[in-house]
Amino acid sequence: MMTLVWSALTIGAVYALVATGYNVVFTASGVFNFAHAQFMMLGVYLSYAGIVILKWPIFFVFVLAGGVVFLAAILEERIAIRFVRVAEAQLVTTVGFATLINGAVQRIWGPSPLAVPFFGSSQVQTLFGGRVLPDELVIIVITFVIVFALMLMSRRTMIGLAMLAIAENREAALLRGINVRRLALGAFAFSGLLAGLLGPILGPQTFAGAGLASAIALYGFVALAIGGFGSLPGGLIGGFVVGFAQEFAARYLNSNYPDVVVFVILLLVLLLKPNGLFGKIRERVV
Repeated sequence: MMTLVWSALTIGAVYALVATGYNVVFTASGVFNFAHAQFMMLGVYLSYAGIVILKWPIFFVFVLAGGVVFLAAILEERIAIRFVRVAEAQLVTTVGFATLINGAVQRIWGPSPLAVPFFGSSQVQTLFGGRVLPDELVIIVITFVIVFALMLMSRRTMIGLAMLAIAENREAALLRGINVRRLALGAFAFSGLLAGLLGPILGPQTFAGAGLASAIALYGFVALAIGGFGSLPGGLIGGFVVGFAQEFAARYLNSNYPDVVVFVILLLVLLLKPNGLFGKIRERVV
């Protein structure tokens, strides 16, 4: 049982990280960045290149993955977001940028899945009666650390408070002198840096494959919808809800049922709480 729990926590943590990346950009800019999952995939591919092909020390692999995806995220904001005024059009441009990344990685590395070795120990550990790999523990711990650090930053720093102000009322934030455009660029850059730095950590679990981005993008979005848009703890809990639903449905029902169970849960949550478990209903006087 505990081995299944560790597996569910691991896959749930991956979805929670995707939802967190969505939330960072959405809170600061109001844009849903469909390319974020592709950034995470690009980080995994770059980790493969650094570890397997170039055989670099792990520190430089982190620098390579983080730096390249950081620049890619800035490029996306500059060419796919900044000069597009309509929100619906921004969704289309982020999908277009995601498609470009998909095409680029398949062109460079091919369509076959590539194994990314873990930079630490690969010995199976027994913890609380369940078997778990060290890279799985790292993913789970890192997820909690990132989410709680971002929660603290959003409440205790000027940048975090400015992002919350933009999310609450963009026009009022502009009148208060907050540089909305610069914060939006910073949010894209930060989410890209984070996605790249996660590459060497996620790679051993997810592999570097052409279908990686589409899989984690879908379930990351479901996790966000369950938890509530703009809510960091909501994205975290939503990710674990999806992870547990998938793993337990596959184990106790049938391998064909995990997706059905996940989307039934999503529908139930949205029927009972249309804004998600932790989403807020914002009322505005017109």
